[in-house]
Amino acid sequence: MTASLTHLALHVRDLDACIDFYTSYADMHLVHDRVSGSKRVVWLAEKEKEINFILVLIPGGPGRVQSAEDFSHLGFALATRDAVDAVAERAKIAGILEWTPRDEPYPVGYYCGIKDPDGNFIEFSYGQPLGPGASL
Repeated sequence: MTASLTHLALHVRDLDACIDFYTSYADMHLVHDRVSGSKRVVWLAEKEKEINFILVLIPGGPGRVQSAEDFSHLGFALATRDAVDAVAERAKIAGILEWTPRDEPYPVGYYCGIKDPDGNFIEFSYGQPLGPGASL
């Protein structure tokens, strides 16, 4: 049997704020929006990757309190180092920058980390062996 990772589901405190965050910072878009019982459930995906991976957001979460030493995160690859710097600068102005841009040895690359509205850390990177700028 071969398994394929298709989605990640997160319960979030503020569904609309999280939708705005992921569409704005991660360039995801809404691909599915429904009411299940009394809860609205949305699916977000990268453009042209809707059949590969979905981020499912469900209201009713407690929020996440994550310490600076906890490197649990969602990772998004960007096309350039400048793009990482731009996300970091925008996040700094918004008060959500957690990890300033830094270079780490292969396979980590150049990255920064910001906090989504629910408290999850989100990494934006360049030069990892996944996504744009990948080198094996």
